[in-house]
Amino acid sequence: MLIWAAEEGQIELKYLDEAGFCLESPVSYSYSQVGQQKRMEQHCKKYGSRISILGLWQLGLGFEYALAQGGFNGKSYLKVMDWVAQKAEQTLAKKGRITVVVQDNGSLHTSLLVRQQRERWQEQGLYIFFLPPYCSEMNLIESQWNQLKTHEIAGRMFNNEYDLAMAVIDGMKARSQVNGYALERFIFNHA
Repeated sequence: MLIWAAEEGQIELKYLDEAGFCLESPVSYSYSQVGQQKRMEQHCKKYGSRISILGLWQLGLGFEYALAQGGFNGKSYLKVMDWVAQKAEQTLAKKGRITVVVQDNGSLHTSLLVRQQRERWQEQGLYIFFLPPYCSEMNLIESQWNQLKTHEIAGRMFNNEYDLAMAVIDGMKARSQVNGYALERFIFNHA
């Protein structure tokens, strides 16, 4: 029903999810000579260092995302969602369409702090649709994370989080150019 409404131009439909990237990315596919084990040099032994991405995928049209060192918390999630709500408000004013964000029931998405914002977001034209528990395959952004990890990041090793973040940014740009969709990154203001 939601996809139909989006295809008919009645709503803006976006799929939201988070993904993480580590300094050492697993190799999804590689070659080695017969009888020899595949070996990769490790330049860095920092475990636990990661970059997280929170993205909103609008099928074939656009991708909005934000990056965070480590992971997202309630405060950073709210900042991104407030940005999405501002854009939803503009879409509602210009096109008369609400924006529906499909997401899972993760604790980040259902916290008291977040629940307190939903009414305000709805006034701006942003509505949240929760997927049933344990149904990540219904979130269409998952295929985008798979493509990013498989084609842009797989098998690479990074010395630090900055290099990893730049690889994710470059990978997002490359995917948007190849697939012809708009790309926009939210940048946190730490001032």
